[in-house]
Amino acid sequence: MSRNLRVIVSIGMGMLTACGGSRNDPGMTDPPASAPTDSVSGTITFKGAPLVGATVTEWSTNTNVVLATATTGADGKYSFSGIQTSGNMPLDLNIWVNKLGYGFYPTIGTSANAKVERFDHTGQFIQSGPLGVPIYFTVINFVALPNASLSGADFAAYDGSNPVVSLAATGQTATYASGDDGSIKHGVAWPGTRYTDNGNGSVTDNLTGLIWLKNAGCFAPAVWATALTDANQLASGQCGLNDGSSAGQWRLPNIVELESLVDPSASDPALTAGNPFVNAASSIYWTSTSYFGGEEGSPNAWAIRMSDGRYINDSVLNAKQTAVNAVWAVKGSASGPVKLQATGLFAQFQAGDDGTLQNGVPLIYPRFLDNNNGTVTDSVTGLVWLKDANCVQSDWATAVSAINKLASGQCGLADGSIAGSWRMPNRNEMQSLADRNENNEADYLNFTFLNQDQTVYQAAIFNNMVTFQYYWTSTTDAFDTSEAWTVFSCDWGVYDTDKSETGYALAVR
Repeated sequence: MSRNLRVIVSIGMGMLTACGGSRNDPGMTDPPASAPTDSVSGTITFKGAPLVGATVTEWSTNTNVVLATATTGADGKYSFSGIQTSGNMPLDLNIWVNKLGYGFYPTIGTSANAKVERFDHTGQFIQSGPLGVPIYFTVINFVALPNASLSGADFAAYDGSNPVVSLAATGQTATYASGDDGSIKHGVAWPGTRYTDNGNGSVTDNLTGLIWLKNAGCFAPAVWATALTDANQLASGQCGLNDGSSAGQWRLPNIVELESLVDPSASDPALTAGNPFVNAASSIYWTSTSYFGGEEGSPNAWAIRMSDGRYINDSVLNAKQTAVNAVWAVKGSASGPVKLQATGLFAQFQAGDDGTLQNGVPLIYPRFLDNNNGTVTDSVTGLVWLKDANCVQSDWATAVSAINKLASGQCGLADGSIAGSWRMPNRNEMQSLADRNENNEADYLNFTFLNQDQTVYQAAIFNNMVTFQYYWTSTTDAFDTSEAWTVFSCDWGVYDTDKSETGYALAVR
């Protein structure tokens, strides 16, 4: 952000006198007392060391302008002072950080008038089209109240070498082409015992640390609102539970959590063989993640067909008010070797839904870092992606082979990579790019955000991301091995596609 504007509103209060008045009347001061001002201060660090040259922005959501910027010195510290606390409406501020080559995530400790949140900053950029493309910053939101200054408003920096999320291997071991998911098996390896039966009606996933209801068929299939309520009200004494849990501890899983159960090497259901679950059906199961269509409403929610792991989005089988789908409950946070990322959704549609709870490792801002050599680093996962999103277009086997041979000098690459450095992303890797608060993933990934003065704020994350097209993953559909899993570029759902079809492919390393 290049602007450096400080706006301070000062309200003068003249003293009126009347007949019989006294300058020493109770409640009067001479001169009038001024309202106290607040300050915000903190430290920016990278891997625990102070980060020099980071730009911290203080933004007013009341007027949608930058009030001030500060740049960190050798100690990594910054501060904003003189923040006004007078007026009819409290000053509401967003604080965020930028430095080329880094993403940032804030912490604030305990504060009654500050919180960490994702905030919609779409309106400050030049948009095209009737709806525009949303952009969300991860910020400290601070409300300026008298005598309520905030210290310890800190930010940690990430450049991909210190990712906050490590993706699990998909579990596929069969090989269908050299360089595919089954041959590379990229990701955190599964523990020898994937699931532990806790003997109390619950099952722990030793990969993610999540605790699942053992009886996956206890609840009657229901519409989405009922599914949320059923899961939220689950407690010990129900569904075979004797774990001492109380209502409010269980929830309907978000789409990342339910996806973590899918074993693409299995089918009917797509769950790891030998698991201790009972009544796990090859049915469609609800998630708590709305299929986002804007703040005003979302008539559909994501669901997964557990016969093979296909996502459901046809506006019929995932219609919140009319579709009747299976319900599975989960509790706990990801405490295993794999930490699941949040979906990114923060729009709230019903108590206990994904937008309300926002479970998982939150998203960094800015998330995607352009390396200016034809590659993009995801600061959340540490994965490095080919920036050119339409260079590889072919059937599945040809695309796998082409990516295996990809090297610097091809597809806009100037990174010094050699053949064998790249691979086609597996199902988990492709899914990790999603931000479920976006209306259209491809539009966002392909959009250049311009400041109001026409300068570039954020270049397109990927060049030429093609809308309404399927992008291959290297993971074969075990239910039908003539098909591979693809991600649809607009909704980023996972769908099975015949390997002979022509699709696009990203490359990752």
